[in-house]
Amino acid sequence: MSQPDAAPKIHRGLKDVYFERSATTFIDGKAGELRYRGYSIHDLAEHSTFEETGYLLLHGELPTKAELAAFEALLREARALPAPVVDIIKSLKDAHPMEVLRTAVSALGAFDPEVSDSSREATIRKGLRLTSQVPMIVAVHHRLRQGLAPIAPSQTLGHAANFLYMLKGEAPSEDAAKLLDKDLVLHAEHGSNASSFTARVVIGTQANIHAAMTAAVAALSGAAHGGAAEDVLAMAEEIGDPSNVSAYVKRKREAKEAITGFGHRVYRAEDPRARHMREGVRRLSAEMGQPKWTAILDALVKEMSPYARLGVNVNVDFYSGVIYYLHGIPKDLFVPIFAVGRMPGWTVQILEQLDNNILIRPLTLYAGPAARPYVPIESR
Repeated sequence: MSQPDAAPKIHRGLKDVYFERSATTFIDGKAGELRYRGYSIHDLAEHSTFEETGYLLLHGELPTKAELAAFEALLREARALPAPVVDIIKSLKDAHPMEVLRTAVSALGAFDPEVSDSSREATIRKGLRLTSQVPMIVAVHHRLRQGLAPIAPSQTLGHAANFLYMLKGEAPSEDAAKLLDKDLVLHAEHGSNASSFTARVVIGTQANIHAAMTAAVAALSGAAHGGAAEDVLAMAEEIGDPSNVSAYVKRKREAKEAITGFGHRVYRAEDPRARHMREGVRRLSAEMGQPKWTAILDALVKEMSPYARLGVNVNVDFYSGVIYYLHGIPKDLFVPIFAVGRMPGWTVQILEQLDNNILIRPLTLYAGPAARPYVPIESR
């Protein structure tokens, strides 16, 4: 008599499951290493720009000066929103920025002349347009909800600087623009995270890129994925002073509650992106005469150090929220800024899925009742 097959192993959350190959992003969670197309995130954060990093992700190699100039020109040319999309944003001005972003990205699909063209070349062009349009959506909505007129995009400022300009109505300082640019580089791509996987699932059905991007934005809006930066700032505000850190951590641990900004689904060592944001917090805190933020975060890191051996280390979001706050950016824009940076990553994930497409259709192991007869309603 044949033996029954062993029950399949369940990988909840698809943890440690490899579903595809990728030539884009290398992550070593144990060593705390991240590379885009073979280049260390540390080199890119220190020496590259968001535009150059976006080119690298989409095309596989660092650009020449001429290639980068052409790429930057394409991004500047795409700084436009159709009037009906602006009207939609106006009608939703009191909604959460992520709801506005999700709706506006979806609406853009109705106005893109290549929406039905799924070729690689057209997908790259649409990805570039969306990369320029997403920060515009965020900035236009932010202005409108304040009762202010939207700022027309600059045709000379870089990607990060133009975003800050459209948010605030004045050109940012060089340091402010560089720090946001670095933040966008650090968030540009991160493998098969929840929003990137969502984009792959949707594009895998042969839906269009706007549908896939809309779904990615929706996935990012969840607190378990994109909300950590906002939560870290709320935590720092609640603590209020470095002297309160020890009691705060003790209370949280006794209640078996996580400390926001520590731990990562992939990294067991410190998130390699965190060090670059740490320096930004220190510099900004000092420049703006608010050193308590650095002191609170440093005290938290010290208090949490015993848990590092268990793989509970600082992640990039631990510092990002405070940086945004020091720039005067409202909390509810923290996750939209994450989306602004992630556009090249979502685009390349979509491209890789389309290059060798297969419908993503995992299985669930049935755990319900055994087969049973139907009982007519008169007999129940």
